[in-house]
Amino acid sequence: MIDFVIVGSGLAGICFAETATQNEKRFVMISDHSQNASLVAAGMYNPLVLKRFTMAWQAGKQLDLAMPFYKGMQERLSVQFDHKLRVARILSSVEEQNNWFVTLDKPAFGRFMSSQLLSNNNTFVKAPHQLGEVKETGRIDTVKMRDSFVKDLIEKQQYIAESFDYNALEIKIDHIVYKEIKAKNIIFAEGYGLKQNPWFNYLPLVGTKGEYLSIYAPELKEEKALKSACFLIPLGKGYYKVGATYKWQDKTSKTTLEAREELIQKLKKFITVDFEVIDQVAGIRPTVTDRRPLVGRHPDSKLRRLFVLNGFGSRGVLIGPYAAQALIALIEEEEPLDAEMDISRFSANWPSDQKK
Repeated sequence: MIDFVIVGSGLAGICFAETATQNEKRFVMISDHSQNASLVAAGMYNPLVLKRFTMAWQAGKQLDLAMPFYKGMQERLSVQFDHKLRVARILSSVEEQNNWFVTLDKPAFGRFMSSQLLSNNNTFVKAPHQLGEVKETGRIDTVKMRDSFVKDLIEKQQYIAESFDYNALEIKIDHIVYKEIKAKNIIFAEGYGLKQNPWFNYLPLVGTKGEYLSIYAPELKEEKALKSACFLIPLGKGYYKVGATYKWQDKTSKTTLEAREELIQKLKKFITVDFEVIDQVAGIRPTVTDRRPLVGRHPDSKLRRLFVLNGFGSRGVLIGPYAAQALIALIEEEEPLDAEMDISRFSANWPSDQKK
């Protein structure tokens, strides 16, 4: 009997699988790549919400866990996917400059905000009121990470490329059986695919569609990620990622002309160089009504071997290692989860007549 079946190969599934590997647990991963939000995402990690100069949820704790986590994964797989990247917010007015310094003086913010504003030295960037630089930032190449991680699992015969069949899961008191696989526990890390999960679809996962453009602008020569009307993220050799949109009604992964035009117009507000759109991608972010992750054990005592790891929204790169390590600690040590991400906050949504 193995320790875990992990359903899903996005950020949540990979972070849990890597944590399981570090804890010398045996597992298999099952995925059909149907949910691609992790691969569409820019993969940036940044402790601040730059629109409002606020701290992202548990940002300090998450950064302190995530950096050694990704470093260890890179060393184990002999691949580099963590790229340090400067991130700067274009300040739009004297008032925003003042707000930057007011926020900087608050407890805990000094670690992540530069006390010196940057002058703009790029003639193709509009930033007359200077830029505020964020510290401890970077970008995870999520495609490279996922591809190298899955390749390693395939070589170890720990990866099954197929759609998970909910009807084939047998749930026992002290283990689960899926086809020929017997495991102590099953972890559902399905992203927006959770909506089809008969045991966890009671959770308020709403999903937010996000679209990104890839552009080629060889004259721009900007090495920092810039946040203004949208994000502009350098990928090297004149290529940039631009995003993202937020749509709550459209739940398809199809790209739209509307999003393309929206991002082009936003980009033109702060860069003046010619650029070519070379690609456009879309995915459904697994967002939750209260903007906190969905982590934990099923509330039904008969389903104690079923766990969920989901709801990372647009900050999966930072939340992933933190939530995965917390879930392993719950399963192995019965260590309580942070109440803000524990799915027990929604246990009232599971029909009470099924709770025993």
